Amino acid sequence: MFDSHSKSKKHIVVLTGSGISAESGLKTFRDSGGLWETYDVMEVASIDGWYKNKELVLRFYNERRKQLEQAAPNKAHLLLKKLEDNFKVSIITQNVDNLHERAGSKNILHLHGELTKVRSTKDPNYIVDIGYKEIKPGDKCPRGGQLRPHIVWFGEAVPAMEEAIGLTQEADIFVIIGTSLNVYPAAGIVDYVKPEVPIFFIDPKPANTHYRQNLEIIAEKASTGMEILLKKLEVS
Repeated sequence: MFDSHSKSKKHIVVLTGSGISAESGLKTFRDSGGLWETYDVMEVASIDGWYKNKELVLRFYNERRKQLEQAAPNKAHLLLKKLEDNFKVSIITQNVDNLHERAGSKNILHLHGELTKVRSTKDPNYIVDIGYKEIKPGDKCPRGGQLRPHIVWFGEAVPAMEEAIGLTQEADIFVIIGTSLNVYPAAGIVDYVKPEVPIFFIDPKPANTHYRQNLEIIAEKASTGMEILLKKLEVS
């Protein structure tokens, strides 16, 4: 049981994946009926796919942006925000949507980029928030570089990994929500949790992590799992 008098001093670090956004109606890649059944992931989510067919890639992310505009944060997002009433909370997300932001969470690190932003193929420092607008072939930055989604694709480095590892090492409590722990290097973040730190893993089909110490699996969807977690952490 957690000491209620020390809650304000505890730092909860949360790793979220597509499962937390699925309840908002956003398609995942891996689930039945997901994006991998419609698209070859290497054609729309790899740097090679971008070089091969920029129009297809731009169209794919334009569709994702339209879908995101119609979505809303679900209970799991909102309960994560509620944790900030009692804890310091840092969210490391593999998701490119903005549902954590729209739920009001303050400290969010996007490992794989952000769907509502674009960057230049010529100037790496040119990153602009476009909201839910489309990117078209011929849309360029001031230096003439084609604009592309501000997404980390397969075949590209993950610039935020070092910061994510640093946050993970600071955690007093570590929470995993809605991720298969199959995509590296993000899946390796859990290896940086200190041995004495409790880990809560919320997912209907959690990955095999039995080797971890202090691990508690909550085999539920994100919203139900978050309700259970708040009870365990004595948050009312």
